[in-house]
Amino acid sequence: MTSTERLEKEKILPLILKLTIPAVIAQLITFLYNIVDRMYVAKIDGAGMNALAALGIVLPITLIIQAFSNLIGLGGAPRASMKLGEGDREEAGRIFNTSFALLLVTGVAISIATFFAARQIVVLFGCPESAVDFAESYLKIYSLGTIFVLLAQGLNPFINAQGYSLMAMLSVLIGAVANIALDPLFIFVFGMGVKGASLATVISQSLSFVWILVFFCSKKSTFKLRFKEMKPSRKRILSIVSLGLSPFIMTITECAIQIVFNINLKMATGGDKDYTAALTIMLSALQLIALPLNGLGYGMQPFVSYNYGKGNADRLKRGVNCVTVIAFVFAAVMWSVSMAFPQVYAYLFSASETVRQIVKRYSPLFLMGSIMFFVQMTLQNINLALGRAKSALFLAVLRKVIILIPLCFALTHFLGFEGVYMSEGIADLLAGIITAAVLFPTFPKVFKNRERQVRSEGQESK
Repeated sequence: MTSTERLEKEKILPLILKLTIPAVIAQLITFLYNIVDRMYVAKIDGAGMNALAALGIVLPITLIIQAFSNLIGLGGAPRASMKLGEGDREEAGRIFNTSFALLLVTGVAISIATFFAARQIVVLFGCPESAVDFAESYLKIYSLGTIFVLLAQGLNPFINAQGYSLMAMLSVLIGAVANIALDPLFIFVFGMGVKGASLATVISQSLSFVWILVFFCSKKSTFKLRFKEMKPSRKRILSIVSLGLSPFIMTITECAIQIVFNINLKMATGGDKDYTAALTIMLSALQLIALPLNGLGYGMQPFVSYNYGKGNADRLKRGVNCVTVIAFVFAAVMWSVSMAFPQVYAYLFSASETVRQIVKRYSPLFLMGSIMFFVQMTLQNINLALGRAKSALFLAVLRKVIILIPLCFALTHFLGFEGVYMSEGIADLLAGIITAAVLFPTFPKVFKNRERQVRSEGQESK
């Protein structure tokens, strides 16, 4: 069977494992991308905690770049996959090439803006004064490779959309391995410090992009780079952006809340670097739980989009139920470990004793709502794969904008810096419950409606 035929006919559990395990591994590798720089810079003699705080400030900027790659990549890939399910390969190819052009233009624009406003950005985002020079130097180098970061992250979903989840995983793995190898070389051997960490990341993402480009030029790929199909189409661009708006909002609000966290911590603690460094570690712990669950939903997207296009309601129901159980078990295990042994995260980053005590005391509050990430991450990605743009957008805004940001300001006002750490856990718990109440009864109706629609269209064509 071809990769797309497997999505329709292969046994569900083995297929789910084939699709999701590489996607989960890819997300864990992404986690390595995110933390390996922090782990190494924390070991810089005499400046480790300042450097760690600086990377915590720069993280929201890297999330903004990821948000735009999600807007285009995670908006275009499900649309292309649906068209493959409908048998319209030509339109699927046009969606892919339009997405490539959008990623290219966006990458150039962000790169220029970030390079020339680097210092102003890190100061605006609440960087402690002692860490400003570190944050600025990291961001300036990172901005020069923005176009490769954006293309690598934005095109990878189109590999996954064709059912090649292992190839998509390898594209991330290549960059991660390179980053792990280059970081100590540039940071310590060449004595570049924070600048070396940034340069290693840029080079690594460039290697991932080259791998992806080679794949799309190969015979395996259904999608081919064709300049004539990159011609802008208002309808096609709106179709991509409307579906990509939900993951864009989810990522951009993640960026916004981290900025809000940093600003509130700076006001509540007088710019103490230890509290910012502790927050950076807690956010890394949150990613360790969220990213694999995000990978489960991401890995399921080609299965969901393709079978939705075909109108296979029973197959969709069985597949979604199966991955929901897997996601819940993983979330419950990670939540239990985090509640019982929060200090383990501090040891990963060689944190100072002061930072370690902050992490140990406040991580249970910060992570208490992460058990609901099986809904927030996994099922939200499935909702997106069904093309439910409006519902996905509302649920994306709910967690961060409607609940968390106002809650963070309110709790910090009344409780001080403790309110910053507490607000994340409460918001995650509330948003997860609301999202579950919306999605669980909705999915079966969506599956059945699509099945009736496909049957009706089939009868009319006869």
